[in-house]
Amino acid sequence: MRKPMLAGNWKMNKTRDEAISFCLGVSGKLPLDVECVVCAPAIILRDLVKRAPSNLAVGAQNMDYHDSGAFTGEISPIMLKDTAVSYVILGHSERRAYYNETDETVNLKVKKALEYDLKPIVCVGEVLEERESNKTNEVLKRQVLKAFEGVEIANPADVVVAYEPVWAIGTGKNASSDMAEDACKYIRDVLRTIYADKADEIRILYGGSVKPVNIKEYMSKPNVDGALVGGASLQADSFVELCNYQK
Repeated sequence: MRKPMLAGNWKMNKTRDEAISFCLGVSGKLPLDVECVVCAPAIILRDLVKRAPSNLAVGAQNMDYHDSGAFTGEISPIMLKDTAVSYVILGHSERRAYYNETDETVNLKVKKALEYDLKPIVCVGEVLEERESNKTNEVLKRQVLKAFEGVEIANPADVVVAYEPVWAIGTGKNASSDMAEDACKYIRDVLRTIYADKADEIRILYGGSVKPVNIKEYMSKPNVDGALVGGASLQADSFVELCNYQK
């Protein structure tokens, strides 16, 4: 049985005081039967971990695959481990598009995250041209196989894949629930070729203009185990509503 997950990706938003205010706003309002996560800018992770309610996990938005070294501006897995975060987003389409993230670097980061007991949220997804050319499955297969190449998984529940069609991120457009289900099922089928029955324990999220008004529809699908949410996760009330989608 896969525990549902609602993960907020704050991207480059929120100051320390705003993050603390968010924690106060969600305290006592989050369900226990849904794993609730916020992934925040590195500079406020320590404060979030200290002040987040017990049923709100904290994650980072990116991570270098080196332990340390001359990599100006980067954050190492050792640094993240020291902040006591639980999750780290890897391979987000914005990192791929703007900062030269590749399938190869995502693979290195996945391995390094697991080495340090950080739970990776691995993002995959197609651009609009690939969707319109019927190449979605081709893209997803390549990204998933490369991300998990040579990756051994001790606990499948600690690995998360997020299907985020690039054309639906921050655009107001969103894949229909059937489109999301088809993609998430296909991702699970690809994972099954690597991990056999363990693939049934890996959570697969949908991300792309998810809001309180459409979350229930996505969560009704058997292979959609949760959502990776951008803008709708920034306000405490909206995040609480998302996490309590079952009510």
